[in-house]
This record gives sequence, structure tokens and C-alpha cells, in this order.
Amino acid sequence: MGKWSFGRTFWVANGIELFERAAYYGAFIALVLFLTNVVGYDDIEAGWIGGLFSALIYFLPLFTGAVADKIGFRLSLILAFAFLSAGYFGVGAMPHKVPVLFFLALVAVGGSFVKPVVTGTVAKSSSEELRARAFSLFYMTVNIGSFTGKSIAKPLRSCLGIEYIPYYSAALALIALVLVSALYFPEARGAEPAGKGVAEVFRGMARVLRNFKFTALIVITGAFWAIQQQLYATLPKYVIRLVGKEASPECYANVNLLVVVLAVVPLTAFAKRVSPVGSMSISFALLIISSFTMSLSALFNGPVSIFSVAVHPITLMMVAGIAIQGVAECFMSPRYLEFASLQAPKGEEGLYMGYSNLNTTIASIIAFVSSGYLLDRYCPDPAKFPSLSPDKLAPLYAHAHYIWYFYCALAFAALCILLAMEKLVFKRAAAG
Repeated sequence: MGKWSFGRTFWVANGIELFERAAYYGAFIALVLFLTNVVGYDDIEAGWIGGLFSALIYFLPLFTGAVADKIGFRLSLILAFAFLSAGYFGVGAMPHKVPVLFFLALVAVGGSFVKPVVTGTVAKSSSEELRARAFSLFYMTVNIGSFTGKSIAKPLRSCLGIEYIPYYSAALALIALVLVSALYFPEARGAEPAGKGVAEVFRGMARVLRNFKFTALIVITGAFWAIQQQLYATLPKYVIRLVGKEASPECYANVNLLVVVLAVVPLTAFAKRVSPVGSMSISFALLIISSFTMSLSALFNGPVSIFSVAVHPITLMMVAGIAIQGVAECFMSPRYLEFASLQAPKGEEGLYMGYSNLNTTIASIIAFVSSGYLLDRYCPDPAKFPSLSPDKLAPLYAHAHYIWYFYCALAFAALCILLAMEKLVFKRAAAG
């Protein structure tokens, strides 16, 4: 087999993943804005809804993966993209407070089938010697989809309006459904053992979460991803309310992705020189710097000249802070998974790693709920004050940068807890 000869199923699965990620990130970067500006939820309500939606996206695969093993990958993907197409379309067609909750739940269920099925397909359609290359291609596809989804969302929002973005995501999901129906025919699983049942998933989760070291690590790193998720929870409303409708949170968020893609290989190699806890500590220190950098826009009284181009100080500080976040992610992601595997009892690494992404579920709740309350307090929706003129609105945003102090404090607290756990728990457990 040639080094790129993975077979049609592999390439179809990656194409499906690209469309799904583009649909998801195009909608996700606009979600809190859509919930407030179109549906009519306030910042706090939108924060809770966005947090629960994101949490479900990361939590449900524990169960939908088990269901997919029972009903088969092809049927799972057909159901997934049928749900996604209907869910995104319903969000756009019925943007009212109760219906939108149902359609977002439909999107969450549909999306939760895709990742376990596609990653399972990648594993099954590549030989042992080509497995690493297969997953590197898959990772590249995910990043291309994420970048494309957010990049297209910007002109859609600016030219047509944010209310059209769900239709864009629905169209991409529908294309993926056609691809699945016409081209996705995975090989029969033969005599492979059946996957876990739902009850077994619950038992495994209970067993894993009784391990204090592992659960503590999930919670600590959940703080990291909660700060990273401010790209979707706080950034869209923050920059549009303070910079104006011409601001581009979609492009700002893509800075993180570009830094990760360009820097992850050399920085991961560098991070191997220090311990996993050392690498994760660097990532939290960088998040403190990143959040503080974002707050520094308050020091400027007007546009900043960059190569003779006038740049809004919030744009400058957001881009700088997001770039630092990208570097922080390069230090966190690979070493976290390595360290998490070391907390598992011998012979149970597979069980434990299946639950390692619970940190993102926790992060989603922390990220969006905290963002909703902070935005409401320091960067409120101008629609709440229809009688105020622009000059009288300005004082309401004088302390908007305080939001980033909260995330500085969260990163600092997580860093302190991580270092204390390393000294009092992790090292002792390793020595024992």
C-alpha cells in the first residue's frame, strides 16, 4: 500500500468531517450573537444556552459512540447529518426562544455522532504503520474545516446578516448527508467485538471519576479550555459592541488556529524537554499573559498606527492575546493527554483516556456562563438602553476590559492548584 493509499472510505470520511466542522464553527462563532440579537435572549441566558450546547457536543459522544457501534457507522452518519441539516435549518427558520432550544439540541445530538464515527473510520481504514499519518491528515482536515467555516461566516454576517448563518451551516450539513448516502460504504466489521453499551459507559465514567488524581486533572485543565473558549463565548459580542459591526471576531479567532498549525510541531518538540506538569504550567502562565494583554486596550485613547495603518486598540490587543493563546495551546494539548494517561491504573489507560475530554465539557459550562454574567456587567447589550445616546452609552463600557482580569485570575488559580497538586499528589503517587 502506498503512503497515501488509504482507500475511498477514508477520504470520504475526511470530506464529511470537513463539511461538518465548517458548518459547526461557522455557526458556533456566531451563536451567542445570534441568541441575543436575533432570538432575543439576554447575555446571561445566552451564556447558559451556549454553555449547555457546547457541553453536550463534547459529552454526548461517550454515548453516541456506543450507539454507533450497535447500529453501524453508515446509518449513524445518515442520522447525524439528517439531524444536523434539520437542526441548523430550524434554528434559522424559527429563531424564537423555545423552538431554537429544540433545534440546538438536535444539532448537538447530530454532531455528537460524527466525531466518534469519523475517527473510528480513520482508524479502521488505515494500517498500523500508516495510522499516525492517517490521523495527521484527519487533524489537518479538522483545522481546514474550522478555518473555512469561520472565514465564510464573516462575509455572510456582514453582507447578508447573522440570521443567514444557520442556513449556511444547514447547506453544508445537507451536502455531507448526500456524500454519506452516495459514497460512504464502510467495510463490514466482521467478527470484531461489539462496542460498549450505554450502561457500561455510565459504569466506566463512575469508575474513572472516583480516581481523585484524574478528576482533579480534568477540572484543572477545564479552566484552561474555559479561557480558550472565550473566542466563542465573549469575543464576538465584546469586539462588535466596542469596535463596531465592522469588527471581525471570526478572523480574530482564526489567528489562534493559524498559530497552532504553524507552531504545534516545533513547540511540542521543545516541550518534551520539560515534564508534562512543567509544560502545562507554561501554558497557564501564557494564558495569564494572554488575558492581561487583551485588557491593555484600555490604555489607548485612539487608533494605533501599525506600518502607517490605523488599527483599533481592541483589535490589536485581541489579535496579540489570541496569538499567545495559540502558543499556550501547543504547550497544553499533547502533554495533557500524556500526563492524563499516567494517572490511569496499569492496564486501564484506554478506559481512562476515553473520558479525558470531559475537561472540555466542564470548560464549556464555565466559559459561557461566566461570560454571560461578565458581559452583562461590564459590556452590556446596547439594546437594553434604547433611550441612551451614544455618548451616554460610552460610560457603560469604561470597564469592559475588567472581563479579562477575571480570566487572568482563573488561569492563575488553576496554575497554583496544578503546582500544588504536583507537589502534594502527583509526585507522591508516582513515587509510591
